[in-house]
Amino acid sequence: MGIFSRFSDIVNSNINALLDKAEDPQKMVRLIIQEMEDTLVEVRSTSARLIAEKKDVQRQQQRAEHEVLDWESKAELALSKEREDLAKQALIEKQKAQQVVDSLQQEIDRINESLDKLNSEIGQLQEKLADAKARQKTILMRQKTATSRLAVKQQVDSNKVNDAMEKFDRYESKIDDIEAQVESYDLGKRTLRDEFADLENEGKVNDELEALKARMKAKEKKGDE
Repeated sequence: MGIFSRFSDIVNSNINALLDKAEDPQKMVRLIIQEMEDTLVEVRSTSARLIAEKKDVQRQQQRAEHEVLDWESKAELALSKEREDLAKQALIEKQKAQQVVDSLQQEIDRINESLDKLNSEIGQLQEKLADAKARQKTILMRQKTATSRLAVKQQVDSNKVNDAMEKFDRYESKIDDIEAQVESYDLGKRTLRDEFADLENEGKVNDELEALKARMKAKEKKGDE
């Protein structure tokens, strides 16, 4: 059994409500679109059949109209020949032909009314179908995004990531050890810069020592006086 039992069910359907109730919205919207497309094909087929029927009725009407004109012409001919009896019979046939014309016109009007209704239904159905296809695109995009996010989450939360980070930590620890070994070779070694720095510091210390001696002598001299 399909989702929609009648055309009015499609037109009056609330696609959002249908999708909200569905366990698998993507499958549901696909089925909705399929039913709408099938219904659209049926409605268009009915329209094509009615158009063909209308053309056939119009041809019948044209033949009946020709008969009306033909019998009227014959009635005129009979009167011109003073055959009133034949003129009356021709007019009777004309009336019969006119009744056929009128009857066929009613049939054409009925067909036109049906075609107008079908045309309106096709427009409504196409609108609903476009809405359903737009929803389908949205659902597919949301599903793709959610799937990608889930894959990333699973990758981040997996042990593989933790194992990789631990390996990085181990590599960094090894590099630290190597750098420490390199630095250890420089311990106890004095460079030329170090020796000149020592000389400069020694000169400053000597200068400060001489200045201190001078200050102390000055104090002693003041004390003797």
